Order: sequence, then structure tokens, then C-alpha cells
Amino acid sequence: MTQQPLKGRISEIADRLIRVEQPRPNRMTLLCESENSFEVNRFLFSELGLRFVIVTGIDAEDCFEILYHYSNDHTGCIATVKAFIRDREEPSIESITPLIPGAEWIEREVHDILGIDFVNHPNLKRLILHDDWPQGVYPLRKEVRT
Repeated sequence: MTQQPLKGRISEIADRLIRVEQPRPNRMTLLCESENSFEVNRFLFSELGLRFVIVTGIDAEDCFEILYHYSNDHTGCIATVKAFIRDREEPSIESITPLIPGAEWIEREVHDILGIDFVNHPNLKRLILHDDWPQGVYPLRKEVRT
């Protein structure tokens, strides 16, 4: 799939997106709320056939951001789904592991270091932090700003 058909197909899920950004010709970022992230990821992976690369978790100013990165290896285009988790007290997002089993460990890592609950994850247990690490302490969370 070339960049132009990719842009055209994105209109099929426009109702699930906040907006689409294209900072460079071969990069596209699809912004959505967390409740729409599973469907947007399903569309890119199952409908468009993009290759899942990795997940990134960020503690941003007023929310958590989960970024799902995909590649179209034939065209060199990278598509990123940026999902916003607005609830800082009990952050959660639907797991993509049932759709993409290769996401299991990276979702566990993000859970471990940011405390994001990946709903319907088959095995959301510690991966990086030691077993005696304090419960509720997440090393990549920023201090709460007042």
C-alpha cells in the first residue's frame, strides 16, 4: 500500500480519530482517545496489513499517551496511533495482545513502568521490576504537578 491509498483508507475510521497529522511524507500519526484505540489498531493491522513494530508509553502533561507504531515495509511509511488516556488515577486501555500476540511483553513492560492497565491482557504481570518493588510505584511516572 502506498502513502496515498493509506491516507484514503484512513477516512474509513475518521469517526474514531481526533485528527491525523503528517509531519513528513512517510510518517502519519493518528490521534484518538483510549476507548477508540483497539478499533484503530485493528484497522491498521487487520484491514491495511501493516506490520506492528512496538508500543511506547509516555507520561505527558495532563494524560498518559500510548503510541502504537506500524510499518508498511513496501513503501517505508510509518503509521503511529497515539491514544490518550485521560484518567491519571486509574489509567487503562484495551490490550491489543488478543489481536497481535507479539504485543504481550511490551504491554507488560509499559504496565510495569507506568502503571497502565491493559484490559483483557492475558498475563499482565511484572516483567522488568523486581518482585519486591513497592506496589503502586512506577519509575517512569512524573511527579504530580500542582
